[in-house]
Amino acid sequence: MSIPTDVASLQIMAEVYKKKSSQSVFEKTVKSLVQEVPYIDWVGIYLKSDDENLQLSAASDEEDDLGWEYNGQLKFPITNSVDQQIGVMVVRSKQAIAFDVTDVSTLETIAEAIGQISYSN
Repeated sequence: MSIPTDVASLQIMAEVYKKKSSQSVFEKTVKSLVQEVPYIDWVGIYLKSDDENLQLSAASDEEDDLGWEYNGQLKFPITNSVDQQIGVMVVRSKQAIAFDVTDVSTLETIAEAIGQISYSN
């Protein structure tokens, strides 16, 4: 089990359960994952706009999304409470083999939670 990912998850879930604004939760998500998990170098949350294109809503570093520097990337769909995909959470690492199975399940849970709060706010 990845303890750093779990620590970040607890911080994010606390923000979700405090019923903070969606943007506040998104910002806490990207910052917590990068600060707490040493092998996560960049996180971005993209939401669908009115024309169905994905737009960056929050990022750990908006100036540098790692471009071609990352070696590992995971994408998690963000769905609202009526199971509509409203966006995607992207997690990048400079390490080639950085993520394990527990990271994936924890990050899926985070993406699901931030999607639920998005619909209610």
